[in-house]
Amino acid sequence: MRKPSRQGGNKLRTKALAIYLILLLTIVSFTSIMSARGIGEGQWITAYTVEDTQTGQKLIEADFATSDEPTVFAPVISGQELTVTFTVNVVISGPGNLRLSTNMQRPSGGQYWELIPGDYDLGAGYAPNSASMEFSWEQGTFEMICYGKVSTVTKSTNVTLVQLSGTTGDVLDAIKVIVLTAGADEFQNLYDQKEDKLQDLINSGVAAGYTEMYENVLNQSKALVGKGYVNEAIALLNAIPSSGEPIGSALEMIMIPAIGIAAVAAVIFAFLFMRARGKSSYVQLVIEDQIKDLEGLTLRASRVDRTISSSLESVKDRLKNLVGM
Repeated sequence: MRKPSRQGGNKLRTKALAIYLILLLTIVSFTSIMSARGIGEGQWITAYTVEDTQTGQKLIEADFATSDEPTVFAPVISGQELTVTFTVNVVISGPGNLRLSTNMQRPSGGQYWELIPGDYDLGAGYAPNSASMEFSWEQGTFEMICYGKVSTVTKSTNVTLVQLSGTTGDVLDAIKVIVLTAGADEFQNLYDQKEDKLQDLINSGVAAGYTEMYENVLNQSKALVGKGYVNEAIALLNAIPSSGEPIGSALEMIMIPAIGIAAVAAVIFAFLFMRARGKSSYVQLVIEDQIKDLEGLTLRASRVDRTISSSLESVKDRLKNLVGM
């Protein structure tokens, strides 16, 4: 029996790696499209930080003078007590009053609001022990701290931490976050384990090609959690191989372990896209085209390595189920 040439094996591995990269980059693009931060444009609330009141851990930080998107360091968990420090810039005076409110429950300390000393005068409307307060609509800038406890939720829920509205009730700006259930703790523990594993791989000399891909998957899992998809993020992390990373060229190392990640990645992308936007005929055509490519690649892979062939077959079957083939 004729053995496959080294050149043919390299081409096969290159094509398989390309398919994996396409799947992963699809998730990267999709995550950016699915931005659900629910915050205004930073025209009124120009900066803020969200911290865990008990531990002081910074969870979210935003400065719209430097970036259009907040930086998420850790998820907000159901029932968590938060400290939200924010800056409001009232560009011009207006008729009537402005109103600050929060949907959080009363904090253990009892006080909702704390005005950071400055030149802005809230007047008699300043009510630190009330969930909402009104004050004169005057030009100026002020900093405020809002304390509160996030309500207990049974599924990922969009919660308004701080809202600024006008006299007529029109919302001018708001700080909204996705509050996750206790399952986020499971994700964080798993993420920490995978992050430690990544550092071990780097220290042991595993080629950069694999460790960079590993780190990319970790980043995407955090992005999924930031959008409220905790179970999908856990599934993505569980798809990362926990052992058997060979030392060698980047293509040789990435090939086999990456297939498992690609399978889950493909399923997650298609599931999220269909749930958010409905079943797109264009996307279906693209997936069907990829299935055809996979069929040919699987046949060729079976002549080189049955493990690779089996993994590719699994990816193909999952994609077929998703598009109803």
